[in-house]
Amino acid sequence: MAAPSDRPDTTAPRTDRDRLAVLLRARHPVVSIVTHEEQEARTLVENAVRDMGHHLWVWSVIEGVRDGLNDAMPISETCNPAAGLYWLSTQSLPTIMLLLDVADHMDDPHARRALRRLIDHADATGSHVILLDHTDALPASVRAHATPFELTLPGDADIERLIKGELQGLHRSSPIEIGMTGKAYRMIIKNLRGLNPRQIRQVIRDVVAEDRRFDDDDLNAILARKRQLVSAEGSLEYIESPATIDDVGGLDNLKHWLAQREQSFGDDASAFGLTPPRGVLMLGVQGAGKSLCAKAIATAWGRPLLRLDPGTLYDRYVGESERRLRGALEQAEAMAPIVLWVDEIEKGFASAAAQSTDGGLSQRMFGTLLTWMQDHAAPVFMVATANNIEALPPELLRKGRFDEIFFVDLPGPAAREAIFAIHLRKRDRDPAKFDLASLAAASDGFSGAEIEQAILSALHAAFANNTEPSAESIAERLRESPPLSVTMAEKIAGLRAWAKDRCVPAG
Repeated sequence: MAAPSDRPDTTAPRTDRDRLAVLLRARHPVVSIVTHEEQEARTLVENAVRDMGHHLWVWSVIEGVRDGLNDAMPISETCNPAAGLYWLSTQSLPTIMLLLDVADHMDDPHARRALRRLIDHADATGSHVILLDHTDALPASVRAHATPFELTLPGDADIERLIKGELQGLHRSSPIEIGMTGKAYRMIIKNLRGLNPRQIRQVIRDVVAEDRRFDDDDLNAILARKRQLVSAEGSLEYIESPATIDDVGGLDNLKHWLAQREQSFGDDASAFGLTPPRGVLMLGVQGAGKSLCAKAIATAWGRPLLRLDPGTLYDRYVGESERRLRGALEQAEAMAPIVLWVDEIEKGFASAAAQSTDGGLSQRMFGTLLTWMQDHAAPVFMVATANNIEALPPELLRKGRFDEIFFVDLPGPAAREAIFAIHLRKRDRDPAKFDLASLAAASDGFSGAEIEQAILSALHAAFANNTEPSAESIAERLRESPPLSVTMAEKIAGLRAWAKDRCVPAG
């Protein structure tokens, strides 16, 4: 029998503590941590320092240089960035130096020179500089030496540990009653995926504070609180989906495609030789229902729908935009299984398709997205929507980027009847009382959004006149407002011609 190996198990997922320790053992002189969760990052660094038996100095503009592991007085006259960094560069023993928000002071040439001197000193003495900032606005001369380190979001075991720890702390301060089924507890852990430790602890505090209880009734409150937190981040937004796929009119080809792949995410499909679908690209006429397609997919597969708005990712600081994109994608993976909707993808990456006017930022962002699309393993199904095919980088349309490229055209007669029926029913009107066939004929060339607006307009007029809307009043509103297919006929014709042999019709 072979002797057991002393080598560590590299198949087990490494914690942030393990990953940071590897960087320090490999003598990376500068490690850059960009996060808003300063306390979490400081605890991580302190634990890594204790593991290695090193000394820790911490610098901040408020206290200057102080011992990071012992409650000692700060070193006098080191609050000034240049003075504090210079003092650290005079220490001869190998040590770890944690600098808080030093990026804010890099406009000062004295501080910038002192930091570069400190980096050289760390490299020569086997020391380490750890930059803990809220922004990635470091000068290129510093960023070239820095190894980025990103905090990962808690997994299920970490979430459970955080929940138990927070409940125990709350119970010690004031007794709470816990009565939760195993099923609800597992759902709560699942719903807290994608939040950082601080957010998870705060959510638990919020739901317990209301009644000093932690039970099955808290499940909906936790989900609602999570939606608020995710939306507050700015990059991802929870989107409500239709209750059933029947609430989506038309799109029969898309519905059939979804039904065929609904069971493709399990072990049985993998044993059969299938890989889970990873995403679709939706091209089409403005207002024809591309957004509805994203909602239809989430509804058909029973997954949460999160929207990523590329416009919210861009920041004036170098590197910050890419960090935001990586953070949003990491958060999406942590919440999996989900449907990730990238809305109007051409607006976020338009410059990547032509000569860049933004210093290459769009190309870097686009490259980050393509790499993630190719490599991510979590069950995140991406739905990208686009109106302007000419603005899309050609690499995005290459076969294999998406499982399928669908073209969402204006609805045909049967689909228009279904859309009228859905919107009338949604507003408590019986579709059987309306001549849907005549409305479908009158709305030739109208999109689903334009049909909905015609119904709303007829409802407003009926309410003002204290009457009920009729098929005739809706048809009148249709005649009063020409559709986009008329006002932009040439553009739509060109889009249809491009999609004819390149895309699968969604309807």
